[in-house]
Amino acid sequence: MIINLPNGLTILRLVLTPVIVLLLLREDFSWAFLVFLVAGITDGLDGFLARSLRGGTEFGRMLDPVADKILLGASLFTLGVVERLPFWLPVIAIGRDLLLMVGSCILYAASGRLGYPPSAIGKLTTGLQILTVLAAMTVSEGGAPLDALVWAAVILTVLSGLDYIYRGIVDLISRLQNTSPA
Repeated sequence: MIINLPNGLTILRLVLTPVIVLLLLREDFSWAFLVFLVAGITDGLDGFLARSLRGGTEFGRMLDPVADKILLGASLFTLGVVERLPFWLPVIAIGRDLLLMVGSCILYAASGRLGYPPSAIGKLTTGLQILTVLAAMTVSEGGAPLDALVWAAVILTVLSGLDYIYRGIVDLISRLQNTSPA
């Protein structure tokens, strides 16, 4: 069954994303903050319910990270457009995600493996990006705390991207060496 409660929550997160974008474009940051929090809660709930109800599906396992990336990427991009964040931050974050998607496709074509589970640095990066989005929605004039979050998010985004690329290259080389004729 494709549509169940966990997958419905993931779909709700996708539906809330354009609402957040519109609220950010209207510079209604308080409502955008609240809707973003609701979307974040659906992210935590969908995984919890999928595990506890044993309602996980292949569709949900594929859709959940896509919904996460769309929500976070759209929020970062829009905050860049309305100048709450430097525009280069979403360019780096979204560029990293696109690069990793291309890398995953190459890895899948060469070895049949599609990506990797999130690493500790990848999870930390996502958490810091979320915190940066929330801070940008609440702080009107930037300032040192937001600037520090932006730089920390950029550094971790780049480091986690390099980590995923390194892991993919090592795995690909290993698989190619194991399948080459002796």
